[in-house]
Amino acid sequence: MTTVPNERKDGQRKTRGRDERGPLASVALHLTLLLASAVAVLPPLWLLVTSFKPESEAFSTDLVKDFTLGNYDHVLNDTEFPNWLLNSLVVVGLTTVIGVFIAATTGYAVSRFRFPGMRPLMWLLLVTQMFPVAVLIVPLYNLLANLGLLNQPIGLVVTYLTIAVPFCAWMMKGYFDTIPVEIDEAGRVDGLNPFGTFWRLIVPLAKPGLAVTGFYSFITGWAEVAYASAFMTGEENLTLAGGLQTFVNQYTSDWGSLTASAVIVAVPAAIIFGFAQRHLVSGLTAGATKS
Repeated sequence: MTTVPNERKDGQRKTRGRDERGPLASVALHLTLLLASAVAVLPPLWLLVTSFKPESEAFSTDLVKDFTLGNYDHVLNDTEFPNWLLNSLVVVGLTTVIGVFIAATTGYAVSRFRFPGMRPLMWLLLVTQMFPVAVLIVPLYNLLANLGLLNQPIGLVVTYLTIAVPFCAWMMKGYFDTIPVEIDEAGRVDGLNPFGTFWRLIVPLAKPGLAVTGFYSFITGWAEVAYASAFMTGEENLTLAGGLQTFVNQYTSDWGSLTASAVIVAVPAAIIFGFAQRHLVSGLTAGATKS
């Protein structure tokens, strides 16, 4: 009777000892976390601090001595930044809405239906992700030029859709695979057609996947530089990614305006990330396990 509690205590003691870290391991872990946090936080923090400095102190290692909002005032009132912002919002808004719709419907069709050419379609979506920007930029430029879509927002929208839709369609297919097929069957019993079943029953259950798809489509258009710089010319036609390059180039170096613009550009991305954050983990890991 007395040996069982002792064995239990010994087992508990061994389990606790196995899970606990030694002092040196704990110190090394905390130092690594502090270093990683500093590497992640210091660059955007320094960017924010520099945006409030006058031009003469842009490269100073001191904190803000002469606090000024002049950089923000110059960017918003004396440059084409408002036009760049409007152009980006139009392009990104269309890319996000169209990209989410195409990716969701494609992923649902591949997940639920079997049709000729389904496997080649999925392989095609996968293969399109293997080509780097440097290989695609010239043929895409020639294609848009022949269609008269250079310097047109719709041209960038089509380009960004070729980037976002294949990846998002694969991801949505994996997410729809985790939703029971019985829900579709119940919708058909109630008289819904396939699109009605998708729109009324499946879409509400797929909010995490749709949130990740929307976030990825948004970031694709918001942060892309190469296509935006090559396909759009003239300051009034540029998006934010291309416009910010005009502040620092081989002819000028306006670091104050560049940092202030970068801070403003980061605000919408942070807001969108805040709304989508709670869905990101479940949306990205959907399809990784089978029930």
